[in-house]
Amino acid sequence: MATHEDDEDSIINPFTMLLTHTENDDRVTSLHHPAPNQNHILRSIQSTVIIRQLPTEGLSFQLWPAATTLVSLLDRLRVDPPNSPLFTVLSDGPLRILELGSGTGIVGIVAAATLGANVTVTDLPHVVPNLRFNAEANRNVVGSSGGAVTVAPLRWGHADDVEAIGRDFDVIMASDVVYHDHLYEPLLETLRLMMEGKKMVFVMAHMRRWKKESVFFKKAKKHFNVDVLYTDTPSNGSRVGVIVYRFVNKVKFQNRVPHRE
Repeated sequence: MATHEDDEDSIINPFTMLLTHTENDDRVTSLHHPAPNQNHILRSIQSTVIIRQLPTEGLSFQLWPAATTLVSLLDRLRVDPPNSPLFTVLSDGPLRILELGSGTGIVGIVAAATLGANVTVTDLPHVVPNLRFNAEANRNVVGSSGGAVTVAPLRWGHADDVEAIGRDFDVIMASDVVYHDHLYEPLLETLRLMMEGKKMVFVMAHMRRWKKESVFFKKAKKHFNVDVLYTDTPSNGSRVGVIVYRFVNKVKFQNRVPHRE
């Protein structure tokens, strides 16, 4: 019997599997040509977030499946916290959140709006202008909940970028950031630089596309304890759903009672 590990290397084509909410359904719809602007209704705060996509500019300017899952979970967390898969990591507020590889910024913007959190959204320098546009477009929605969104460039693996942003965060979030294998080490290096010696949690939503992605998790588990917070139901003909992982630092030293002769 074939298993997921026996499948062909390419499970889902990320260049065509770009998703967005429909207004009449909490599920998502596959689009080959995403519309430039998308409205996302947040029922928990009775508001709408507007996100500008720029499909011709590249993948960083479009919505991805895992971002949609996190948006839905954040909305549900606001409505029913104790029954939310994110409750254990996002229940203590006000939170300071850093988002890596923000793309359009939808996850960070929704986190600020639903949690009243102070969120720093980051991506490569050429992505920052659209991030800033979306943050400004949703400033009133975010502000009405007591949240705030800051935009900053962050290149993975660059210690000077981490130093510029600082490490004063409670939670790091990301979605659909594991797809290019040459970025595995830079991403992990940024996480190590950010989380070393701190009780910080990394929440990552991921949709598996290739078998080679197991290499990232193997490398990550050398430095972090990794567990699953939530598994989404497959949709749009996919055989796999989005999985939300939690990464925490491994405890290197345990407090011990000194032995006395």
